[in-house]
Order: sequence, then structure tokens, then C-alpha cells
Amino acid sequence: MKKNKKIKKAKKIKKIKKAKKIKKIKKAKKIKLPQNKEISTPVSGLRITKSNEQKPEIKKIKKQATEKKIYKPKDYIVYPKHGVGQILSVSFKTIGDIEVQCYNIKFEKDRAMGLLPINKQSHLRPLSTINQINKSVNILKGKPKIKKSMWSRRAQEYEQKINSGKIYELAEVVRDLNKGTDAIIDQSYSERQLFEKAYERIIAELQIVLNLSYEKTLKKLDKALKRNQQES
Repeated sequence: MKKNKKIKKAKKIKKIKKAKKIKKIKKAKKIKLPQNKEISTPVSGLRITKSNEQKPEIKKIKKQATEKKIYKPKDYIVYPKHGVGQILSVSFKTIGDIEVQCYNIKFEKDRAMGLLPINKQSHLRPLSTINQINKSVNILKGKPKIKKSMWSRRAQEYEQKINSGKIYELAEVVRDLNKGTDAIIDQSYSERQLFEKAYERIIAELQIVLNLSYEKTLKKLDKALKRNQQES
């Protein structure tokens, strides 16, 4: 009997110890924060209560400071790398996080549309005046001034003159590469490419400034270059 009592007493002590241990574990699972906010600790990890969750930051789109517009819709301009174009409209475009005011430009020759921020309008130039066109025609009538340097060096100089967008420099390239007065001399492919690029750009500007048809502008230019003599 005494033996049975001892076994029962030992089992009771074990149960009490086990109950105390469970209470300690439950207390450990609740941690009090300094702001009296609780964090529960499930097996998967910590979970922050909704009151402590961070809201996503809303980014504000900044507007770029713009210059005063020099050109307006329907104006014709010259963009050095593309030639004559027409401004169709002005609109805002978001680039990155910045709202930029741009010119929407149509290039008829390339059948392309271009966007240019108004802050970069200094890259454009207005069409030439009548006096500038007349001076360009006189340059075309002059004798070619061909340097004795290697063709690769001259080709680079001609390309720079074309991309400058300046009407006088375009006229110089057309004059120097024109072979219309000599049927014996043939142009190389690269010479022909540079000539046609400068030639088409001058025609486009002359046509708008002089308000002529493409055919009449072509005749005027060919007369100055004496290209019609080759066909006759």
C-alpha cells in the first residue's frame, strides 16, 4: 500500500511540473513591446500586426522647368541630323519620373515622327531667309573646291557639314560633289550617297521657302549646278 502511495505521489509531482513548464512556454510566446504592441510568434516566423505595417510610398511625378517656346505648331524647322521638319503639336511626356514638355515633329522625307524636349530647342533652326537661299544658289554656281587629302578624310568633313544643318555648308557639299558637268568622271558609291543626302536637304528647304513645286525646285537647282547639260 505504501508503495502504491509513493508511485501516485511521484506521478502527481510530475504532472505539476509539466503544467508549470507549459505555462512558462505560453508566457514566452507573448513579448511586450515598449509601445504596448504585441508580436505573436508562430512557427513560420514573426508576423507584425496590421497597426504596425508600412504603407507603400506614392511617388510624385516632377515637372521639368521649361524654356519659353520659340516655335509653334505648323512651323517648319530644320533639325541638323534629319533635315526639314514640321512641328505638329506640343505635348507632355513622362520620362522616368519627370514630366517633360516636347515638340512633336514630322519629317516628311523620312516619313518619321520625332520628339524634342523644349529645353533642347536650341538644336533647331528656322528656315533660311530668301537672301540666304539666293546666296546658297550662288555657292552652287561656283567652282568646286576639292582638297587633295584622302577621300576618307574628305568624306568625314562632308558628313560633318551635312549634319551641321547650315544651308551654306550644305551648298558647299553639293557643289564639291557635283559631277554633272563631266560625264566621263564617275562617282563612287560613298560620294553619291553624300551628294544625294545634301542635295535632297537643300531641295526640301528651297521648296518651302520659295513656295515652289518639287519639279520646279529641282529645275532651279540643276540649272545652278549645270546638271541639265549632261542630259542634253
